[in-house]
Amino acid sequence: MNQEGLALLMARASVGPKHLGVPGPSDEQLRVMVEAALHAPDHGELVPFRFKVVRGEARATMSRLFGDAARRAGKDDAGIAMDEERALLPPITVAVVAALDMGHPQVPAHEQWACVGGALTNFLNAAQALGFGGKMLSGAKARDPGLVAAFCAPGETLLGWIALGTPVRSPKPRAAKANADAALQFWGE
Repeated sequence: MNQEGLALLMARASVGPKHLGVPGPSDEQLRVMVEAALHAPDHGELVPFRFKVVRGEARATMSRLFGDAARRAGKDDAGIAMDEERALLPPITVAVVAALDMGHPQVPAHEQWACVGGALTNFLNAAQALGFGGKMLSGAKARDPGLVAAFCAPGETLLGWIALGTPVRSPKPRAAKANADAALQFWGE
């Protein structure tokens, strides 16, 4: 049994952008995270996901796009400024994009979505194993037409963004989100 690997999975917790500092992951470390994502179950090896890294000067561009989205959503000046600032908090942000083949003859959409979720989970677990903190963020911004156009090719779906960096404080220990007895069911018994 690999106790160390199991302990890592059981200890995984999200670390929000305001608790992330420099350094962010290097190119090599990001590649390791993507390699882990590529080990998600993927019927047909379609790789129905993309991870788009936002760093450096691109963070300022994303901040402006977040502000534009906030304006379209009808937020006031304070809300716009808050959304713009949130885009600048983590040293690295990774847009998570689904690139499903909706007409695939053997791999239905639900299997491709399962792959995207597995890839996201593996990416976040690898980030934690490498000593980084991260948190998946989505919400209404992920459906904003301007942000979708900025991050997605035609036919792709923007799931949201992963904030990545070095935790500036230890994450709080996390309890299971659901009762294991409710989540684990024995069919036919």
